Amino acid sequence: MKHPKLIHHGAREGVTGSCHQLWMDDTSSLLIDCGQFQGEDEGQGDELALDFSIEVIKALIVTHVHIDHVGRIPSLLAAGFEGPILCSEPSARLLPIVLEDAFRLSISRDQEQLERYLKVVEQRIIALPYGNWFTLHDTDSVHWKVRLQPAGHVLGSAYVELDLSAAGAGSERVVFSGDLGAPHSPILPDLVPPERADLLILESTYGDRRHQDRAHRRERLQVAIERALADEGTVLIPSFSIGRTQELLYELEEILHEHNGSAQTPTNTSEARKVDNDGAVDIDWPQLPIILDSPLAGRFTKTYKELQGYWDEDARHRQEDGRKPLSFKQLITVDHHDEHLRIVEHLAETARPAIVIAGNGMCSGGRIVNYLKAMLGDPRHNVVFVGYQGKGTPGRAIQTHGPDGGFVDLDGQRIDIRAGIDSVGGYSAHADQADLVGFVTRMKQWPNEIRLIHGEDQAKQRLAEVLEARYREAGQKGQVTIP
Repeated sequence: MKHPKLIHHGAREGVTGSCHQLWMDDTSSLLIDCGQFQGEDEGQGDELALDFSIEVIKALIVTHVHIDHVGRIPSLLAAGFEGPILCSEPSARLLPIVLEDAFRLSISRDQEQLERYLKVVEQRIIALPYGNWFTLHDTDSVHWKVRLQPAGHVLGSAYVELDLSAAGAGSERVVFSGDLGAPHSPILPDLVPPERADLLILESTYGDRRHQDRAHRRERLQVAIERALADEGTVLIPSFSIGRTQELLYELEEILHEHNGSAQTPTNTSEARKVDNDGAVDIDWPQLPIILDSPLAGRFTKTYKELQGYWDEDARHRQEDGRKPLSFKQLITVDHHDEHLRIVEHLAETARPAIVIAGNGMCSGGRIVNYLKAMLGDPRHNVVFVGYQGKGTPGRAIQTHGPDGGFVDLDGQRIDIRAGIDSVGGYSAHADQADLVGFVTRMKQWPNEIRLIHGEDQAKQRLAEVLEARYREAGQKGQVTIP
């Protein structure tokens, strides 16, 4: 059976702007994701613009709610798209929050306009339970159905199985990976690959590399924090609002619990760090405040807590044991901007020991910028990176030049870097090369064709080579292509 027609409207040559159009017949098609271009993928055009006709698009399927997969939905609706937005049940709760923030930042802050837009979004969303087949398109000649399966990337993430049955031509199984998660991710169950795929559309973000050991990353995080607090200041952790922040909170709660401090509230932050006679730092974890300074991250965290039914077994057991992995007592959330400014000023002046998690993860905007402007020049403070810093971002400049006493430009200001800079690996939410290969080779029936998308050229080429080698070794027939 011939593969159905497929066009990539994004994430074909880079890692953002995911958007793929699949034809069900000559007059009907699906859109899988409708993401925003970011960073170097933006090129010279409008990162929110649609460069394709929506006339025959009957439905949008969303793999997960990251902006590079959903950021062009406002443009899709503005262009006249009237079909349903299909996604997993957790994504149905998270998507309106993401699109509200994107609307405020990119389109308008007018409250009436925003409310009208959100009403349209919520009317279009159809939440699909994981693991069940649903009919998409049924005619005398073809029958299309869809099934979503957990992808382990962020809460609600899914890979998409599409099944095509055509009269007199048998059936075809097309799988879109979306973004696949790595194992040992807190809160999320590990993904299970599909049983089969005739055509697999596979992401390749980390197709040319392996992640640092993830099983022991919590221990590395603790060591980095202890090293930072030895400088007698505050620890700043830049983090994105969804996924990474919740993982950090989960692992910080585990550290506090191991130090018998998870049930206590800090009363005097100056007591959170003590120095013994030998000059070694003895951290009083029960007295150390954890400050989440991001209203958006706070909203996502609240929704994560309400979706405990989708947590993995370990996370649910912690909750059943009376622990609160995402809302422990030492956690201080900051909503209002004036409160944020007061905390920045207070920590900059006093260098009280604390851990601050603030957006965004690459320091290119958000509240972390105010902390950095106030504290990067003070050697008592430290910045701990727990995520990839994209080329050309302030985070990359701080990470690269900070250890050598360099500088960074923030809001048009040159800031000399005297604070300590550290990085903790193993926090990527993406599958690495071994995980991507395993997604294929753990299927009972390997794909006849794999098309690699969502990756830089080098990552796609290297993953293609590894997959082709595995096919040869196993005596399997299959083709790996790069669109």
